[in-house]
Amino acid sequence: MEEPSIYKREAPSACEASSILAKNPTIAKYAECRPFQTILEMEKTMAGTFGATSTTDEVLAGMDLSGKRILVTGASAGLGVETARALAARGAHIVGAARDLKKARAATEQVLEQATNGGGLELIELDLASLASVRACADALVSAGKPFDVIIANAGVMACPKSQTSDGFETQFGTNHLGHFVLVNRIASLLKPGSRLVNLSSAGHRFSDVNLDDPNFEHTPYTEFGAYGRSKTANILFAVEFDRRHKERGVRATALHPGAIETELGRYLTPEVREALIASINASQPAGMPAFSYKTIPQGAATSVWASVVAAPEAIGGHYCEDCHVAEVIDGEGIRGGVRPYAIDPENAKALWAKSEELVSERF
Repeated sequence: MEEPSIYKREAPSACEASSILAKNPTIAKYAECRPFQTILEMEKTMAGTFGATSTTDEVLAGMDLSGKRILVTGASAGLGVETARALAARGAHIVGAARDLKKARAATEQVLEQATNGGGLELIELDLASLASVRACADALVSAGKPFDVIIANAGVMACPKSQTSDGFETQFGTNHLGHFVLVNRIASLLKPGSRLVNLSSAGHRFSDVNLDDPNFEHTPYTEFGAYGRSKTANILFAVEFDRRHKERGVRATALHPGAIETELGRYLTPEVREALIASINASQPAGMPAFSYKTIPQGAATSVWASVVAAPEAIGGHYCEDCHVAEVIDGEGIRGGVRPYAIDPENAKALWAKSEELVSERF
């Protein structure tokens, strides 16, 4: 049975497909009964066509996404706006979710201006720090009954002072993970076969595993980056378990690190904290590695669009990506590159799912 594709590019010829398979046994094992289009995209994924400096426009060059419907959370600034712009410019219809709709309307004017080939944008209110808002947003989307090809869980907060969401959860875990956990699960029925969930995580997951015994820091000393690390690990684990639960119906999930980008996300970081963080990153890297540098916003959003509509679903499902490729599993110090084993551990993912259901008082 052919796996539905959300791409529209010219498929390779039989000769080209055979050549790809001959050179890539890893791809070959997935190729039986799949269209040549999927084979080509897997080859691109495994070959690492794009990298750390690739931009959204480079990754999406030549793509036709007309007719595709994509939900992007955090569509009021930074990566969310750029992700929406790049996809709408190739014909996708974007549903942008944001807490402040007035801000989102102003920020997404460029999305509407550059939308082509039937692409467009609509906005919906979503405050991830309020489960009432999350549920209202999900209910509205389900009521509309329009399916999605991709959900990009882009919104989040980073390294904020200790605080709580309106439901009493630690702000970073509650906003970055639990808000998206409830939203995505409530609208999961709208994800049609061939669709994807893309969770934005971070290399910051390496700061900490989740703590299911004390998720709200009621007994643990709070640190801004410790809390951020927990929430970003949760984003990956959520993708791992969501992928396991839905892949049989053709829906895949992945998580990714966009890179370090100067956006509103870092609003709580003082210059001193930024300098210390960069120094720590550089000090932890092997000799010969290039020094840390920020990505531009189009470079930062490139992995999001790559994972959403370019990479082969079999290659990224249940994995963690960075710089437009699937990351290596690295169990070592430092926060630059790779994914920690605990963040993709399937049993850890199942345990987080169960704890999350308990915390939000919903079963999915």
